[in-house]
Amino acid sequence: MPTPNESGWKRSLYCGELRKTFVGRRVVLFGWVNKHRDIGHLIFFDLRDREGMVQIVCTSDNREVLTTAKKLRMEDVVGIKGFVKERDEKDKNAQLPTGEVEITVEEIRLFNASDVPPFQIGDPSSASEELRLKYRYLDLRRPSMQNNLRLRHRASMCVRNFFDRHGFLEIETPFLTKSTPEGARDYLVPSRIYKGRFFALPQSPQLFKQLTMISGFDRYYQIVRCFRDEDQRADRQPEFTQIDVEMSFPDQEEFFDLNERLMEEMFALADIPVKRPFLRMTYEESMERYGTDRPDLRFGMELTDLTEQGRSVQSRIIEGALAEGSRLKGLVVPEAGGMSRGQLDRLNDEVKASGGKGIIWIKRTDGFKSSLKLEEEDFLKLWNKSAAQSNDLLLLVADEKNRASSILGDLRLRLRPEGPVKENAHIFAWITDFPMFEWNEEDNRFTAMHHPFTSPLEEDLPLLDSQPLQVRANAYDLVLNGTELGGGSVRIHGPGLQKRIFEA
Repeated sequence: MPTPNESGWKRSLYCGELRKTFVGRRVVLFGWVNKHRDIGHLIFFDLRDREGMVQIVCTSDNREVLTTAKKLRMEDVVGIKGFVKERDEKDKNAQLPTGEVEITVEEIRLFNASDVPPFQIGDPSSASEELRLKYRYLDLRRPSMQNNLRLRHRASMCVRNFFDRHGFLEIETPFLTKSTPEGARDYLVPSRIYKGRFFALPQSPQLFKQLTMISGFDRYYQIVRCFRDEDQRADRQPEFTQIDVEMSFPDQEEFFDLNERLMEEMFALADIPVKRPFLRMTYEESMERYGTDRPDLRFGMELTDLTEQGRSVQSRIIEGALAEGSRLKGLVVPEAGGMSRGQLDRLNDEVKASGGKGIIWIKRTDGFKSSLKLEEEDFLKLWNKSAAQSNDLLLLVADEKNRASSILGDLRLRLRPEGPVKENAHIFAWITDFPMFEWNEEDNRFTAMHHPFTSPLEEDLPLLDSQPLQVRANAYDLVLNGTELGGGSVRIHGPGLQKRIFEA
């Protein structure tokens, strides 16, 4: 079996690099057979490598080459020697970067014959995800997959060059380490030397990067692998890569500006313009307006607080909920007045199944229709405050403040109309001033919402012992179109305060 490293078989360039300027040159190429066409006295096939494809022509002038070429099948690995020739004008392919040229073969080598592939490399619809994952090495030959990995490489280089220009040091931290308080369960690795003891794979290099600051490195980053033992979702994986950054003595605005510039450079790799500075919004404002701490700002449908209007309407249901300290929140769904009673009942059942008390709906066409009996005057109070229009649907939830907002926030995403969404928009926002603590029912104690090394806002320190749930954290998340891209915080610097947080 011939091999690619034989004398005279040194690759000249990649297939996808060939252009009209190479016409007349003798080249050596390696790659995979992508398409194969046999018309008797001529064999055409596309040779594919990581940079693209080029058309190969085998003629009857060379019987040995033609005989070998007739045996080729898709995904065979071959090498060819030949001359670059300009295609006839009628045969040029404007869809290919190499479409002006072809290679006339003088010698061909079959290095490895392929079995019939379980799916077509050029047709992603020909295989299920399960089949693609089973034959991952074939799936990764697809141009779209290769482009993804090339873009990822360019993004990694962009990150490294960016942080190098800004005085950061790339420092690797250990993978086999001790468990630290994080947001998920740890993966544990048994120690061979210390029987009965275990290492934890890091959910983030939290302690180590803080040690780099204590050690005086001032600016640290790494592109690091992290591990979290949690249920998989679209944005949750057991292992993932994150850009990890730490700075000594910065203020929040300096950190925001740095990361906004990084996003601008990274998105430029995909020719996506980024508008700076990014929007700023507190956690409280985000929950009030959008029912989530990661709002999709490409469309409106903001929530409305109707608590005051609810106090003045004649309804035992609303009156009873508000008497218990609940809030009445509303969501207007444009042009959804035609939703059927069955659809609305299913929505109500889903809300109850997720822990809510249910929803109230109001429509207005010729008159008001609702799941709640009210006088027209009371309907008008709620309808006008929400700014709903004829043929809209007004959904109401009376519940604990954040729960009411969250329920409507979920419905906002599910029921959004297709038209008003700016599909190609990329709207970034910083969400700031998160609650410092949340109540953990299982452990019957307060736990840090982000992590216990986050500092409280200075003005909230007097509330730390008496009203911990009112304390806001010096923490922030970066959100893009409803997806959390990252987050961070200003650390606690003093041991006294750190001890109080641990003991909270």
